[in-house]
Amino acid sequence: MTPRAGHLARRFFAVLTAGPLQPGEQAEVARWLRPAERPLFWSQPPADQRHGLDGARAVLARRPERPDLVRAALLHDVGKRHSSLGTLRRTLVTVAAALGLPLRGRFAAYRDHGPIGAGDLAEAGAEALVVEFARHHHAARPAGIPRDDWEVLQRADHERKPPRPPRPPIP
Repeated sequence: MTPRAGHLARRFFAVLTAGPLQPGEQAEVARWLRPAERPLFWSQPPADQRHGLDGARAVLARRPERPDLVRAALLHDVGKRHSSLGTLRRTLVTVAAALGLPLRGRFAAYRDHGPIGAGDLAEAGAEALVVEFARHHHAARPAGIPRDDWEVLQRADHERKPPRPPRPPIP
């Protein structure tokens, strides 16, 4: 199985089993997002919220001093909500897009969720890094995102689970 196929298979099962964020998790998200960004995050389905939070936690484990990277991880998939597709149709679109088949309507909106979400984020006043990661997260790194930042965000987007915080040494 290719790395991309493995990532997509993990995401498929994660979507099927994702539950809504718990109150403590909701508070965690609210602390990181700016007021104008919050409605974009909360308008996503629970599985996309969970994926964003998992990615944000992975970023926090590596770069806790970078709230812009945390916001980019939380918000990178907000454009998916425009498609209003369920899990099965999202899977079909992913396969059709990989085969180069033409897509229209909601299917095209799902395929193009990065640029669509980037437009929403720009309108909400998100930082350039947040907007550009949403726009390009399924493509090559744009010149405006430093290589180290890109690698942190890509790893966070593709990990199975966020890394656990280090355990304190045993006395």
